[in-house]
Amino acid sequence: MSFTSLLYDAYERRLFRSITKAGVIPRHVGVILDGNRRWAREAGFDAASGHREGARKIVDFLGWAESVKVEVVTLWMLSTDNMGRAEGELSQLLGIIVDCVQRMARSKRWRLHLMGDLSVLPPEPAAALQSAVESTSEVEGLNVNVAIGYGGRQEIVEAVRRLLRERAELGQDLSQAAAEVSVDEITRNLYTSGQPDPDLVIRTSGEQRLSGFLLWQSAHSEYYFCETYWPAMRRVDFLRALRDYGQRERRLGR
Repeated sequence: MSFTSLLYDAYERRLFRSITKAGVIPRHVGVILDGNRRWAREAGFDAASGHREGARKIVDFLGWAESVKVEVVTLWMLSTDNMGRAEGELSQLLGIIVDCVQRMARSKRWRLHLMGDLSVLPPEPAAALQSAVESTSEVEGLNVNVAIGYGGRQEIVEAVRRLLRERAELGQDLSQAAAEVSVDEITRNLYTSGQPDPDLVIRTSGEQRLSGFLLWQSAHSEYYFCETYWPAMRRVDFLRALRDYGQRERRLGR
């Protein structure tokens, strides 16, 4: 091991100790996995290679989250906007995502939850994803939300539709439902129902926007924008995000 590598490892260990000693750890971390295609293009690879490398990075990231006792991680793997990509690339990407989720499920390390509208996916990958996630229902450990076919606006629309249907089943008319609907009721009908809102949202690749990710849940989240492309993200990048989070004064709207 080179002297530079030794210094780097020492820095990473020191950073980890300082973060865990401070004890300011987010319960829920949301991640926008951005930069797969740009990483591949700059490395001279095709887009599919970037997506495969990005899928491999997920296992590393979940291990880093476990090491600091994060409780929930939400991974945005495929947006509704991504469904408009060229058919060939989309087919490859869906295959990579299904394979990744199945490998995560087989590991029995994490309890997986699906977020998104599976009806926008072809039937075969949708069924494979549903089966893989259901196989982890008894797993105890880090809760991992896999956001596939996900859009933040669509999530809110679906939540409102669900609560209106529930009220209709109770015999309420629309005017009564409109008068009584609350923030808590909408929250209970989101994909993340029963989970804490994300304390920290990380986006890789240098882009500084949410693109609709967890629009409702992230009202009081802290954001961290990392210049590194997702496939190249390192543990030290994650630790720096946690250090930055721990140094902020969270007002939570107060």
